[in-house]
Amino acid sequence: MELGEKYALSSWKYAHYFTLVGTSGKNVVVRCQLCGGSKTFSTAKNSTSNLLKHLKGTHSTTQLVEKEVRLATARESRVSLPAKQPKLDFSREPRVTLEELNQLVAGYIVEEMLPLSTVDSSSFRRIIDKIPSNNNVHLPHRKSFTSYLENEYKKMKAALKLVLDDVQFVSTTADIWTANNRSYMGVTIHWFNQDTLERHKAALACKRVRGRHTFDVIAAELEQIHSSFGLLNKVVATVTDNASNFVKAFKTFPPPESDEDEKEEEEEEEQEDVLFTDIAEALTSVSDEGHITLPPHYRCASHTINLISTSDVEKYLTSSPTTKSVYRVTIAKCTALWTKASRSTVAAEQVQEVSQRKLLVPSSTRWNSFYDAVSRVAEIPMNELNNLCNKLGIKCFNEKEYQFMHEYCIAMKPLTAALGILQGDECPYGALLNTCAIQTRFSIVLDNKDALLAAISCPKFKLRWVKDGARKQQLKNLLVAECQILSSSAGDSDKTDNVPNKVVTPVTGMEFFEFESEPEDCYSADQEVMNYLSSGGFELDTLSNFPAVKKVFLKYNTPTPSSAPVERLFSLGGLVLTPRRNRLSDSRFEKLLLMRYNHCFTSPDHLKKVNSSVKPLYFL
Repeated sequence: MELGEKYALSSWKYAHYFTLVGTSGKNVVVRCQLCGGSKTFSTAKNSTSNLLKHLKGTHSTTQLVEKEVRLATARESRVSLPAKQPKLDFSREPRVTLEELNQLVAGYIVEEMLPLSTVDSSSFRRIIDKIPSNNNVHLPHRKSFTSYLENEYKKMKAALKLVLDDVQFVSTTADIWTANNRSYMGVTIHWFNQDTLERHKAALACKRVRGRHTFDVIAAELEQIHSSFGLLNKVVATVTDNASNFVKAFKTFPPPESDEDEKEEEEEEEQEDVLFTDIAEALTSVSDEGHITLPPHYRCASHTINLISTSDVEKYLTSSPTTKSVYRVTIAKCTALWTKASRSTVAAEQVQEVSQRKLLVPSSTRWNSFYDAVSRVAEIPMNELNNLCNKLGIKCFNEKEYQFMHEYCIAMKPLTAALGILQGDECPYGALLNTCAIQTRFSIVLDNKDALLAAISCPKFKLRWVKDGARKQQLKNLLVAECQILSSSAGDSDKTDNVPNKVVTPVTGMEFFEFESEPEDCYSADQEVMNYLSSGGFELDTLSNFPAVKKVFLKYNTPTPSSAPVERLFSLGGLVLTPRRNRLSDSRFEKLLLMRYNHCFTSPDHLKKVNSSVKPLYFL
């Protein structure tokens, strides 16, 4: 071996397991120290593959230890000695640009609902300065950062409008919220992706409402919000609670009549005598009310069930002297228990020792809270419950009262389950009839055409919830008729797009006769409905095989049965508009809240620069 000759073995991490014996042409002869003895191995001067195979095959059970080595030079010995750890070069690591830094910080500020002054915090800026970034890239201060958020809000709003332009049916939820002596109208929008049938939602507005919340003010604000997004002819329904001002607004400003109703009115007017009207008087008597039209109104089913579980149940229990005394005494003792546990730390610790759980306190703003609170008390065994009452100085429960709590929970559990179903964001309107079958409060809904079509067109329900045969046939005919209407309206629009030029041809043979075309729509719709009802699929993707039924589903299941989504918007609003941030302007509060509700910065698509012509992922 020559002194200056290099070998692959010299810089190999497992070279210390072999002893160099000599060379043989282009090969190196070594001896394995793990094997012992005089057996030698040969490997190429520029390769260690044979030696590695030997270690993995013969010494597979031995845990090999890597040894740090450095390359041999001509002045060094034949086998190089361990060298220093080479320094890692971070100069080629990806660095954050100014746009990416703004996106990350904006996402943190908006999602965590932090004040905008956070960007001016010295401790926060020290953390940001530790992020590897390009030269001269620094986080802007509050004024510049606020302008950046304004531009991002405009992009988000433009992207939402772009998405809604391609949607045929949408629904909205609306409500009014008061906090810090300010009132706001919140509106959320819901729609289905026409291809995947996946439900989507977004917040449209949380506008300041000044003055009294009268029906005309509500109607004007709601129409303005709808029109600002181009939704006046797309909203199939608006869901609100049972507040009288909202109910009156939709009764006073109903949606425009359909074409069929207009034709019927025209036929009736033709049969009546001609009446003369003073045009000047008619023009001067027109009020602003005639310019406002609102979409169809659906009352929040969750709010209605909440009224049943509170007001109606209380009226029933207090109507009889027997149940009245038991109900009031039991609730009074529960209330005393809740008050003690919520206001005294000693009482709370005693409750924790007895039940190993905290007692729940009813809240007027959270539905199901009263049931949950009573159920938590009823879960405690009677002996332990009375021992707890003795410690807290509360009257004990007798057997009758304890039994009443259990019966109350059993009776109210179906309503609680229904509330949980209907408040979900993914719940279609068709689930309403199958969930609520209470005659008094839902008598209007049970025979409502929209609710019936929503239930039938939902593959999960179809006609499974109807037992009467005549009723099933009636609902089937209703679905067939609606499929024909939607199919014909779509066909008419297609025909008007491409009207062929008429060519005059000589009248010969059968061209002399003119016959009416056979009603193919009637046959195809009836056959499609029969195939749909007989199919066994439960998932929404089965609707792709029934295009007419799919149109019915999209139109009538777009509304949500509950106004809970807008309530969730207000819950986020309470976290943004805190007492310490009461100087936040109404416009800035709305923009921050909408960006948070719509998750403007949490989509992976927003880690890149958002182009207003590209639809963001969170709206698709």
